[in-house]
Amino acid sequence: MTSNFTLPRPLRRSGSLPSSRTVRIVVLGQGAVGKTAMTVRFITKRFIGEYDPTLETIYRHEASINGDVVHFEILDTAGQEEDTLLLEEKIKWGDGFLIVYSVTDRCSFDEVMRLCFLVNHINSGSRKVVSEPLPILIVANKKDLEFDRMVTTEDGEKLSGGLKLPFFEISARDSCEETAAVFHTLYGEIMKQLSSSPTSFRRRAVSKLMDKIPRIHSNSTLGSTGRSFSLSSFRDLLPD
Repeated sequence: MTSNFTLPRPLRRSGSLPSSRTVRIVVLGQGAVGKTAMTVRFITKRFIGEYDPTLETIYRHEASINGDVVHFEILDTAGQEEDTLLLEEKIKWGDGFLIVYSVTDRCSFDEVMRLCFLVNHINSGSRKVVSEPLPILIVANKKDLEFDRMVTTEDGEKLSGGLKLPFFEISARDSCEETAAVFHTLYGEIMKQLSSSPTSFRRRAVSKLMDKIPRIHSNSTLGSTGRSFSLSSFRDLLPD
């Protein structure tokens, strides 16, 4: 899927201030598929390849999309086996979902179907309009590791086509633009559903579980080409 896309642009009166909106994104997938690397690549435009795979973090990042100020809250899940109730709490927190697998790991690809089912099943009880598809993107990462590939592009396209979900195959290592396109497209899907069915979204109550997850704030300057970000924030994420 190419990164050429058009995001919905709400009408506003001439001279009015840019609208501001907070969106919550949950990044799901097995461990070591590149969820953290992809998220940090989007926020900092830098690639860092190694992290502690057992940590979970909520990243807060501000970006300008089509003249709107967007406050991203991105939950980077650990990808470890966990209690279903804990996973349910995290899924209920989100407005949109990225389900990530690695093209070098067939097991992570096989996990996508289960995660899609869980997201839809858990949200079906809280959504008033269940006929509207949830904002979910399937993301195949690590396409730069061609010699280690175990999942073809056609495999990903067939799966996403069967689930009727958008599909991206990217390299978080090689392309900042591809990575940004994933998050921007998901934002567009969230706004599209909000426009067509405003009652399908409601602000989730803050849970004690979500309060315990550490938060990292982006120090980027809105609209600048060279974003400043303190990499010391990520020292605790790196493996010993």
